[in-house]
Amino acid sequence: MTTSLETQQTMQDGQWGIHYTLEPGQTQYHELSHTRVWVALLEQEWQIRSQRVPEDDNQKRWLQRVTDTLPDAEMDVQRFVRPDNGNQLRYLPAMSSLATVIRPHQPLTIAANSECMIYVGTLLWMRIQVGNKGAHLVELPLADPSLTWVGRTTMEGELCYSAATYARLVLDAVPKRPWRAITPVRIVNERPQPLLLERFNLPTPLLSLHGDEKGQLWTPGVTVVCETDMNSARLRIDHRLIAEAGHCELVAPAREESARGGLVRAYDRIFG
Repeated sequence: MTTSLETQQTMQDGQWGIHYTLEPGQTQYHELSHTRVWVALLEQEWQIRSQRVPEDDNQKRWLQRVTDTLPDAEMDVQRFVRPDNGNQLRYLPAMSSLATVIRPHQPLTIAANSECMIYVGTLLWMRIQVGNKGAHLVELPLADPSLTWVGRTTMEGELCYSAATYARLVLDAVPKRPWRAITPVRIVNERPQPLLLERFNLPTPLLSLHGDEKGQLWTPGVTVVCETDMNSARLRIDHRLIAEAGHCELVAPAREESARGGLVRAYDRIFG
């Protein structure tokens, strides 16, 4: 299925958290990120289909529309018995369930006894809820996540997702997309030597999601302090969003709660 300019003009912008309504026989179609999604309501069931496509760097909008036709019958389909007679549905964003190793395209060096702020755009998952009580049907990654192992040995460590980033130093340079959340990461190098940042382990399950008036999603900031060596780095989840995010409302809570005060712990896998 391709989308011409004429077709795009008939589509509307999708939004997180609002309630949509379908009548039996209707299908809601979405285009965002690397993903196309079809959600269909029948008399006794909900059907969900998805398809992965190459991401278009020029695509900035999440497009959606409602049609009276089902997609190609040869596509794989997930079928769900209707939990009640409600015909509402909504889409909620979610951070990944695993920590995400962020790899800057070009390594970044932080001078001794100095700090910097980098801005990371993290891809999201889509949760689909339906019916009068918002029953959860499925959670779809909006791109195929890559897995990596982070640890000293194959026995000691953890499985993480991996994502490349430009690690922008200027917020205005970060591409704004409704399927990406912006996380400010403040890295404090208290060592007497420079710190080479080649990769960084972002605790995505601990980050909540907040939406601004333009539909952009933000997470609280993360502060990493490296005092002596990279094995003693401390990570803290900030309580507030950065001022540049403007007025935001909570869209989705964090998957997991961090320790009191937001301190995750000192551990040797922050920098991989």
